[in-house]
Amino acid sequence: MELSLDTKALDELSEAVRSCGRMAKEKQATIHRSYKSDGSVLTETDLAISAKILAVVAQLFPQANIISEETLTPYREDAPCTFVLDPIDGTDVYSQGLPSWAVALGILDRDRKPVGAMISCPRWGLGEDELYVRLDPGKELLVNDRPFSMGGEKSFPHQITMGSSGQRLMDFSHFDGKIRIFGSSILHMLSPVLYDHIQGCVNQSCYVWDIASAHAVLLHCGMDIEYVNGKKFVYDDAFLLERKPFSPSFYAGTKECIKALGEVLPPK
Repeated sequence: MELSLDTKALDELSEAVRSCGRMAKEKQATIHRSYKSDGSVLTETDLAISAKILAVVAQLFPQANIISEETLTPYREDAPCTFVLDPIDGTDVYSQGLPSWAVALGILDRDRKPVGAMISCPRWGLGEDELYVRLDPGKELLVNDRPFSMGGEKSFPHQITMGSSGQRLMDFSHFDGKIRIFGSSILHMLSPVLYDHIQGCVNQSCYVWDIASAHAVLLHCGMDIEYVNGKKFVYDDAFLLERKPFSPSFYAGTKECIKALGEVLPPK
């Protein structure tokens, strides 16, 4: 059954995500960089956005689950949907002043399928200074409030995006294309959809909040993700509830592109 959520409530939530992105942009020059116990970077902006979005979701969608990178919350199997929040995807690059980061909120349906996304990238864009991606469940994809259609030929990976650990994990001996590394899993995964001349993505191990929103956009556009060993990617309990990173790496793109990536850029 297709997930149906109140449009006015989604409008209000979308505005909150967008305003958090713009707030993060304003604060970027003065943030303080600290570290979590696992060594990953944390800023005060991550915590402020997490608190803001969690409060808005709880108010507008009280029956829904929400999973946030920075806050532990209850999870109910019978909830109609699950919101998955990364307050800042690309905190490391954000803390260094770089532009390639995103406030990302994904929506999973009851079957844990990614079906919606609200992604604010106020220092990124398509030839303009700001990118806002919105996909309401069952609705058209909007980029900067305009309907968006994917362009370009996407069957072979002439140009791809990749995480910064790809050089250690993948075999480049048969790959002759170009690689772009931005520092944000969300932007890496969105790129084959948004940019005509980028066909695919190789993403290394990370967490559910790093991929859920962009995965919804990929699925909407006829793309998907698949582990580099050929197995289907699933949102199992370990990944979604136990907050464990997926493994191994995955390919993202059309079926044809994923097949080609497996041939020209296999794991070591």
